[in-house]
Amino acid sequence: MSENFKVIDNYLMVRMPEEIDHHKSSYISENADKFIVREQISNVVFDFEDTKFMDSSGIGIILGRYKKIACFGGKVFAIHTDNRIRHLFMISGLHKIVEIMD
Repeated sequence: MSENFKVIDNYLMVRMPEEIDHHKSSYISENADKFIVREQISNVVFDFEDTKFMDSSGIGIILGRYKKIACFGGKVFAIHTDNRIRHLFMISGLHKIVEIMD
């Protein structure tokens, strides 16, 4: 799953798995944090192309990375979001801190 993390310029690209639950959330968060610290990343892009299910732990992943980089002026983006993921962003308030790219 480490191939799901890629640094491009000052962006960390995170390809999210098909199912995001509490079992996978700690792995994703820990690895993203390693890249953010080691590579001095300012921006994180979450790619939801393969994601079919996400529970509240997925919201926690995104919110945690936002808190890590926002104090340095960083931004969080989401790409390839389907209607279910967008709905979760809206009801959770994530759409206020994450830019959803089409």
